[in-house]
Amino acid sequence: MDKDLIHVYLMPGMAANPIIFEHIKLPQERFKVHWLEWLIPNKNETLSNYAKRMCNSIKHENPVLLGVSFGGILVQEMSKHILLKKLIVVSSVKNRHELPKRMKIAKRTKAYKLLPTQLVSNIDFLAKFAFGETITKRVELYKKYLSVNNKRYLDWAIEQIINWEQEESMPEAIHIHGEKDAVFPHRCLGDCITIKGGTHIMIINKYKWFNENLPSIILS
Repeated sequence: MDKDLIHVYLMPGMAANPIIFEHIKLPQERFKVHWLEWLIPNKNETLSNYAKRMCNSIKHENPVLLGVSFGGILVQEMSKHILLKKLIVVSSVKNRHELPKRMKIAKRTKAYKLLPTQLVSNIDFLAKFAFGETITKRVELYKKYLSVNNKRYLDWAIEQIINWEQEESMPEAIHIHGEKDAVFPHRCLGDCITIKGGTHIMIINKYKWFNENLPSIILS
């Protein structure tokens, strides 16, 4: 019965739509999967207030929250406002110290404010900053997955990532990371589940690993 199901909410990464989870399949007799979508932030909205708004999309008690990349940061912020069964962050960071050096420099210099986010129709720009890759022959793939191209959202998202002030990792956060992640280079130093050969988009191209392992991770 539905009351016995574990509800699993999936939050995509920056600029990505929830279709990135199209191949994530969990046993239907035990789990019910829900996709979350990005909201356009209000003017000058803090990440904490945005997380509170996103919590309105959670319709079940004691759910599992899984977030990818910036979505991983967001679900950690959401977990401060609701009770969870499990908190899972994928291809993300658990505190500001895990942010890459280039982002720390961008914070000090405010260089992120100079990024050409007005070029929201430039799929190569989105792919580079959201997936850590430049376009080769996969234009249609990126058009499919990267659809949140509102300039206010992109400016806000980049600023929230670079200026995230989380000092210490949440002990309850389960961190799954690829050893070849180009956006957030692997630096969790054993404090994560490492996926061999995994890149920043491993939720898409290593979905079989997630389908095989997420059930036991959630139930453990």
